[in-house]
Amino acid sequence: MAILKNILKQGFKIPVFFASFFDKHYLVDNVPMAKEVSHSQWRNYLYENFNKPGLRILEVGSREVTGESEDRKAFSNATYVGFDFYDGDNVDVVGDAHKLSSYFKEEEKFDLIYSSACFEHFAMPWVVATEIGKLLKVGGTVFVETHFAFSSHERPWHFFHYTDMAMRTLFPPANGFECLEVGFSNPVVGRFSSLADKYLKNRPMAGLYCHIEFLGKKVKEVENFSWNTVDLQEVVGDTKYPEPKD
Repeated sequence: MAILKNILKQGFKIPVFFASFFDKHYLVDNVPMAKEVSHSQWRNYLYENFNKPGLRILEVGSREVTGESEDRKAFSNATYVGFDFYDGDNVDVVGDAHKLSSYFKEEEKFDLIYSSACFEHFAMPWVVATEIGKLLKVGGTVFVETHFAFSSHERPWHFFHYTDMAMRTLFPPANGFECLEVGFSNPVVGRFSSLADKYLKNRPMAGLYCHIEFLGKKVKEVENFSWNTVDLQEVVGDTKYPEPKD
């Protein structure tokens, strides 16, 4: 094991084809991996379950930024609405996600609200999550994919990265949500660079993952929800901060 640690400390000095044999050692056992809605599967999951007549679907962050979107076509049997901060291709409603519910009438609720690669760009994501809750029908589904570890991008509006517990916190039982699945996708092999502080140079970093996916269900209506009234235990559930070691 000591030999392996010394090898990993060499980081990218080792040829990639050789170093890749040790990638599994960068995984962390207590980090959940997404299964049903992993990065490569979530779109098909949503298409298969929500492309049905009578269902209303809202995508938050629908503008075509990195390529053409297939979502409107894939949801052709349902009613698809694209929402974005800027106007552009695949956008029906332009506005600020922090005020999402204000752009729709009270009766215009949705069966599915989803967002991909946007929550890292929201200045107050807890506000956006609350707004999603206002627009989602009881029994409706929310899906969010965002980043846990990724390059700085679209600055200066690159605000947050998320863990599984962070996603649970944004959509807590206290606001009527039930978590169906939350987990990471696409492990990343990392190390501190040669430009880091001396004691960190070239040290490996395990437990890095590019994507985090959250799938939840609204199970009840919560009137006048406020984060100020939420008890910490309602958010963290039966988990707790690790106890000090002797």
